[in-house]
Amino acid sequence: MNRAGTPTVAELMALLAAHAAENAVLKAENEALAQRVSRLEEELALATLHRFAPRSEKRPDRLFNEAEQSALKGDREDSDEGDDDAVDLPDTGLPETEKPEGQKPGRKPLPANLPRQRVAYDLADDQKVCPCCRHRLHRMGELVTEQLHIEVKATVLQNARAKYACRNCDRTGINTPVVTAPMPKPPLPGSIATASTLAFALVHKYVDGTPLYRLAQAFERAGVPVSRGALGHWVIGSSERHLVRIYDELKQRLRSQAIIHGDETTVQVLKEEGKDPTSTSYMWAYRSGEDSEQPIVLFDYQPGRGQEHPQAFLGDYRGILMSDGYPAWRTLKGARHVGCMAHARRKFVDALKARKKPGGPPAQALRFFDQLYRIERQVRAEKPDDGETQADYMRRFRQKHSLPVLDALKAWLDAIVPKVVPDTKLKEAISYTLNQWDYLTRYAEDGRMPIDNNILERDIRLFATGRKSWLFSDTVAGARASAVVYSLMLTCRACRVEPFAWLKHVLTELPQRPDNAEIDDLLPFNFKKQQA
Repeated sequence: MNRAGTPTVAELMALLAAHAAENAVLKAENEALAQRVSRLEEELALATLHRFAPRSEKRPDRLFNEAEQSALKGDREDSDEGDDDAVDLPDTGLPETEKPEGQKPGRKPLPANLPRQRVAYDLADDQKVCPCCRHRLHRMGELVTEQLHIEVKATVLQNARAKYACRNCDRTGINTPVVTAPMPKPPLPGSIATASTLAFALVHKYVDGTPLYRLAQAFERAGVPVSRGALGHWVIGSSERHLVRIYDELKQRLRSQAIIHGDETTVQVLKEEGKDPTSTSYMWAYRSGEDSEQPIVLFDYQPGRGQEHPQAFLGDYRGILMSDGYPAWRTLKGARHVGCMAHARRKFVDALKARKKPGGPPAQALRFFDQLYRIERQVRAEKPDDGETQADYMRRFRQKHSLPVLDALKAWLDAIVPKVVPDTKLKEAISYTLNQWDYLTRYAEDGRMPIDNNILERDIRLFATGRKSWLFSDTVAGARASAVVYSLMLTCRACRVEPFAWLKHVLTELPQRPDNAEIDDLLPFNFKKQQA
């Protein structure tokens, strides 16, 4: 500063530099806060939709049609996210398909296989007179209507076993032998439950999602007081004594299949050694391929989510393994891994829902995914040429139609990723898709590979629906029993086998067979053949 108190040029320049540095810091902080606010707004929008809106991933007209139109018109409002990068889908010559006809309105007739009980109604003799001329009426036919009648009632089976003794030994011998007529072994020795009763309880809990306490209330209303503890004993006893034999046999069959789907979901167990009651455990789920001749769905309860659990369950599996991007699945070195396209698509659905305005890059990405799924629906609806397997035909069809769409999607993602704002749902969706690209596109190389893991996720949904009702498992034994019974119920569903009839048959037959006896005829897919 000079003698008059006026700052020098150097001092002014230093002051300006300090202000510029401070402004740069404030600008960076402001941008970071703006990004955080944007992220929180996206999370809030998704949480609101998750709680109040339908959770189906189908694209409802009120939301996504508008989004598609905006993408097609090239919406330019958010150029920082690449809205000016809308592209047309490649024309691969995919023929147009007619939309399937919807179901005709009206009530369906009752199934013809249900037994009919005829109830006849007639006029009284004094009413069989013409109201006009008072002459006698003659019968000209009848009007038949049908109603569905369901009657549930409990009965008690009295097992009367004849006893025989020898009169000669009674008169002359010291000991008199008594011979009692044998009867089939019950499923649970000492229990009042028959195979039919056990099947009834298991189906209500694991198919209909009824908690045991509500099932106990239902028994009480029917005049049969059964405690919740007794019902738990029925469930665990049926699993540990008999149903686990079916489970173990299915596990061996599953390991030999060409395709296995894998996923996991959470479960809470209250009484587990070394774990807090509020901690999270897992049900690991495995399923055979959609086209398998022996459909199998298996759950495996484990306390954690580590890679050792699928490794122990699948062993040295060498086939095709479909899973999401969770790294534990990819540690199975011998398997051929393929990624789930639905997971990638779902992230763009979330990105679209989180936007304040419809359209933009998420809608453009969904157009690519929808075209890929349209190709899959069409190839599965068509039959291969003579001498060509279904897998070869699907590979050839995918190479012709899916591969160009995948290449166009990859080019579009590479072009748009530098323009997307970091730490947003759109950035997360693009990053996930690019990181998993090799696994996601591998299905186009092999006609046996599925495009996604949806078939297993639909099976897990039954477990998740029941979990909302019963909330948790009390013990590890209960959780393992649930894994066994859910596995068998879902396998029955995959085989289109009525679960109550199958369980009743199995719980009647298994107690009569030794542990090392053959049980192939009791497996759900073979039970279906027997009933056909």
